[in-house]
Order: sequence, then structure tokens, then C-alpha cells
Amino acid sequence: MRFLRRNSADSTDSQVDEESAVAVGEDVPKGHTPGKGRPTPKRREAEGRKRGPVAPPPKTTREAMRRARGSKEERKAAAAKNKERRMETRQRMLSGDEKYLMPRDRGPVKAYVRDLVDSKRNLLGLFMPLALLVVLSMFVQNFVVQQYATLASLMLLILMVIEGVINGRRFTKLARAKFPKENIRGASIGWYAFVRASQVRKLRAPKPRVSPGDKV
Repeated sequence: MRFLRRNSADSTDSQVDEESAVAVGEDVPKGHTPGKGRPTPKRREAEGRKRGPVAPPPKTTREAMRRARGSKEERKAAAAKNKERRMETRQRMLSGDEKYLMPRDRGPVKAYVRDLVDSKRNLLGLFMPLALLVVLSMFVQNFVVQQYATLASLMLLILMVIEGVINGRRFTKLARAKFPKENIRGASIGWYAFVRASQVRKLRAPKPRVSPGDKV
């Protein structure tokens, strides 16, 4: 069954008649809303007018990269924001925040071992100054000085290794006693303590929480 409906021409004529009647001042039925006098725009056309003209595509790769990076001010603001974020992350890492620590430093066991190392004065703390001394001795032209410097460095290195092995075993034993439910490997804890003790105290990361001589 087909319903009768007016075509677009009839609709346009009726809208024109309504507008003419309003303009002349003739009576219009109460509550009647006159037509707009123009067809309703399509959604695509309305969105196109809102967005404005589309910028032409970039002609060169450099131009495309420039558009992707944005303006110079935007790049400077982004760089400053990234720098501030990195500084904040580093400060939190140095303070020992578990969320910002590297995987090798995470966990209560590693924190306990760090405190054990930081509470002691070790020969391993002279490892970096000793390496610097060996390098400087190479520039000395006196063979006797080079020989004594090499011998002293070798003796200190042997003592450092012995101390590192002893401390590694002792720290592993203390960690297992404090955390009996944790799976603690002696080689892993020993090496972690060795590396921590061989660093200069001011350069250790995370920063020491205890001072030499403190009881842990």
C-alpha cells in the first residue's frame, strides 16, 4: 500500500507561499512554524563547515616531520617537561622508592643487603681510587715507582676479593635468617653486595639510608 506524500517541488512551493504570507501580513494558523526556505544540509557538509579547510598534504619528508614535531615552542615545552619527569624519576630512585628502582634493586632482601653494606667500612670502597692510581702510575717514567705501585695494587686487590667473599657469605646468612620464606641465592646476594661495596659511597644508587657503624 503506497502512502501519498508530496514531492520536493510541492514542499518547496508551500514553503515559498508560507514565507510570502508572513511577509504580506496574512493570517497564519496559530502554532504554525514557517519553513526555513532552504533544504537541511547533510551531516558531512555541516561537519566540513565546522572543521574548516583541510591543510594541503606535505610536499617533502622534511615538511612532514616538521608538522609531526609541532612548532618550536611546543618542542621546547615538551623537552622541558620530559627533563623534569626524568629528574623526578631519578630523585625517587635515589631515595629508594620501590616503584622507581631498577629490577636488580627491588625487594626487601636487596634493601636489607644494601643497609648491611652501607653500615660497614670496607676495603672494596677503595676499588675505584685504586684503579685510578694504577692508571696514573702508567704515566710515571720511573720504573721503580711503577713496580711498587703495581705490587701494592695487586695486594690490595687480593684483600678486596677475600673481603668480598667473606662479606657475601655473611650477608647471605643474615638475609636468610631475616627472610626465611624468601628464595635467596648465595651467589646473587654475594655479587650484589660486592658491587655495592666497590662503589664510592657518595655515588651509590639508591643512596645509603644508614651511616657507617649503625646497627641494622
